[in-house]
Amino acid sequence: MTTWMLLDYGEVISVAQPSDATATMAELMGHDEATFRNRYWHHRDAYDRGQASHLYWGAVLGRTLADDDPLVAKLDAADVESWLHLNPETLRGIEDLAGRHRLALLSNAPEPLAAAIDDAPWAAAFEHRFYSCRLGLSKPDPAIFEEVLRHLGAVPGDVTFLDDRAVNVDAAAALGINALLYPEWPASPRTD
Repeated sequence: MTTWMLLDYGEVISVAQPSDATATMAELMGHDEATFRNRYWHHRDAYDRGQASHLYWGAVLGRTLADDDPLVAKLDAADVESWLHLNPETLRGIEDLAGRHRLALLSNAPEPLAAAIDDAPWAAAFEHRFYSCRLGLSKPDPAIFEEVLRHLGAVPGDVTFLDDRAVNVDAAAALGINALLYPEWPASPRTD
């Protein structure tokens, strides 16, 4: 029986980063947008697992940045802003699900984004919010799902997980979690 609905954030609750947002970050770094996107994602896993911002942005830039470099704060702010564009359909779905299930969030997110999500009014619907940066683990590592199950006090069959990446859905499903690939919205998730 599904007790918990566990939702991803990026490209499920939020929409994809707008191209003008990534263009702004690329401009701040002096990269063309294609080079920036490549380096942004190439180095992202360590950042999502808790790496300090200045180390991440330094890797993307290709040079060392001090933790108090003003460029770091500008890039953090631009990056967070790029992920704050919400999907109205998902927000309506969250309202519906909150009346029938307990809600939790699981996101691969660095600390600046995690803090912004925690401060968002809609986030109050989630009893638990789990972030890769705070767990030191990231999806699709099965250990992150095991850690979430432990914190929820749930067995895999108690949880329905919704994510936009097939690799994450497959990892959760391999543990016995009812996992759905977004945009398959669980209007009536399995409850047996």
